Amino acid sequence: MGQLTILLIKEIYYPILAVVGVPANLMTIVTLSRGNCGLSKCISIYMVAMATGDLLVMIINVMVYYIFSYHFPHSFLSHTPVCKFILYLTAVSLDLAVWFTVSFTFDRFIIICCQIFKTKYCTERTAALVITMFSILTFIKNIPMFFAYEPEQIINKLWWGCQANLAFFFSPFGAVCIWFHSIWRVWLPFPLIVLFNSLTVGRVLVASRVRRRLRSHSSENQSDSEMENRRKSIILLFTISGSFVLLWLTAQVSFVTTRLTNTTHYRGDRTAPAYIATETGALIKLLNSCINTFIYAATQRKFREELKKVLKYPWILIEGLFKNEAKPI
Repeated sequence: MGQLTILLIKEIYYPILAVVGVPANLMTIVTLSRGNCGLSKCISIYMVAMATGDLLVMIINVMVYYIFSYHFPHSFLSHTPVCKFILYLTAVSLDLAVWFTVSFTFDRFIIICCQIFKTKYCTERTAALVITMFSILTFIKNIPMFFAYEPEQIINKLWWGCQANLAFFFSPFGAVCIWFHSIWRVWLPFPLIVLFNSLTVGRVLVASRVRRRLRSHSSENQSDSEMENRRKSIILLFTISGSFVLLWLTAQVSFVTTRLTNTTHYRGDRTAPAYIATETGALIKLLNSCINTFIYAATQRKFREELKKVLKYPWILIEGLFKNEAKPI
């Protein structure tokens, strides 16, 4: 019964997620790239990077891996080299989504808590360098994925399907790779996000009390623009990192307890708690790559305005084409 329920949910959930998530992230990338959202170039680079990472998750993990590979098991996607490459890209896209969020959180921590390093670190050049560095490290770090799977069967001298390479997973090198994977995606990023957010909140609360005390002795009644900007920055930071931690929590706990990273090539009991927990964690964590657009729209007024312009642009373009065709020659 548990297996049937999970399979039914997957059949409905993943297509809806792709239909919403792909255009949402595309609109986010276009809107932020226009540079009219009232954000610094530095933070815009991190937000575009996060949207790009989320778009890759939607395309590779949701569409290719969970939809196409699942519904077309006898297509070219099941050829072992292609299958391995897809599994490699799923790991890469998830790692990018994780570490782009960590990078964004660290940037907000520096700009609020470390005034000395603010001018040196929080720059467009540094942001681009950080994003590039994490991208390169992620592509290199996941190379062992190609050795973690082997052909499931050979048909007409063609390698077909993917299954876990037990020799790899039980080897010392495989054990090191598994532990490094868990540290890279679970044990390191989540404590860092919590740490940076805690320090940022502490600094903002202290600064707010000091400024309120100073303003109480002043006769000025106008709003404090600096504190208002910090408040908006904190709201954006907490909604992004908070939703990330909450939505990834189930997947990370299930990975730590079961050591299962995916279930597409799972050969065990599909009614087992480990299988159901892994599937449930995947369902919830992938939602994180769909909701950032809605978070930006809810917390950033200028982003909402620019997003409306981007959404209207295709209709304006179509209307202009029709008007040109209607003109007499």
